[in-house]
Amino acid sequence: MKRIVIVRHAKSVPYGYDDDFNRNLKEPRGFTDPQKVSRELQKQQILPDLMVSSPALRARKTAHIFAETFAYPAEKIQLEDDLYEGISTHEFLERLHSLPDQHTTVYFFGHNPTLYYLIRGLAPSFNDCVPTSSSVIIDFKEDTWETISLGSGLVTLQLIPRMLN
Repeated sequence: MKRIVIVRHAKSVPYGYDDDFNRNLKEPRGFTDPQKVSRELQKQQILPDLMVSSPALRARKTAHIFAETFAYPAEKIQLEDDLYEGISTHEFLERLHSLPDQHTTVYFFGHNPTLYYLIRGLAPSFNDCVPTSSSVIIDFKEDTWETISLGSGLVTLQLIPRMLN
């Protein structure tokens, strides 16, 4: 089985305070919400073998909060420009196909609406919103990344900060 965890960046300052790429997390929810979600994922043993993030400040900081919870080395978080600029579902599928098979669980940190479209392309039964700091876990029955296809994923869990204690 292969698993991806799609994480939308945490609550950030509104557009206009800074250029979009450098928008920072907003106090307090920008810091407390990703801690809540990552602690729940840790509790459920949904731990990353690899973490990949948009290079935008708000996504990187969200990834770092998750990394701290998981004791995952922050310097090993891979930054991918197209997670900020926008990636098509087919391009994302190609990225999944290129992942080393020793990785079972891969986390991706990014932005809406791209994340919503990626989730829908991989798991068409998903028809929910993706609020800030939320995580959507998609499982694939395949044993290799290369054999994953569009529509073959199953959303097995969605964590939304406001629904966690």
